[in-house]
Amino acid sequence: MGLLRALSDVIIVGSGTLAADRQHVWTAQAICSELGTEYQRLRKAMRKHEPPLNVIVSGSGDIDLRLPVFKTGQVRALILTTAAGARRLASQRVRHGAQIRVIQRRYSAIPARAILTEVYRASRPQQILLEGGPTLLGEFLAQGLVDEQFLTLAPQIAGRQFNDGRLGLVMGQSFAPSNPLWGTLIDVRRSKSHLFLRYSFSKAALRG
Repeated sequence: MGLLRALSDVIIVGSGTLAADRQHVWTAQAICSELGTEYQRLRKAMRKHEPPLNVIVSGSGDIDLRLPVFKTGQVRALILTTAAGARRLASQRVRHGAQIRVIQRRYSAIPARAILTEVYRASRPQQILLEGGPTLLGEFLAQGLVDEQFLTLAPQIAGRQFNDGRLGLVMGQSFAPSNPLWGTLIDVRRSKSHLFLRYSFSKAALRG
């Protein structure tokens, strides 16, 4: 994950992901500090002189602007929300140049293409990393906007209680059996008992 972040110009997360890890800042160093110097060298070699733009998507605007991603100035932060969400955020002070942009939506979720439109207005990214959560990932998959998927297979059995409310990898969209999305395995790495899998999605597969 640290390497993916180090290669990225923009990292997009949903407000649920932010709420799950409120103290986090989406940089390579934040997830693997012991390789921080190497990540910096890699970004410098790629002429990426600033940390990746952190994009937070929240239709409701239920976000605390005192969190480190907005408060510390470690990264540039862009909040994408609705008109109602912007009104809710207006009661807080915007810190360290964080931007709030309103997406006029007509649907239950902010459309993935609208998110990308605003991202490209704020930046000129070559690599965009989508870290979720599951509703946001489902929206991008449904719109055919995911080129590659990275999955980690860990040797841990978690289990699940009936109706425990925990989310899956993709939520809000149903693809199989009528419209399954098939990825092509293009890389496998191993670290002890962990497998790191990389899949490519063709545009035809994503669009059904």
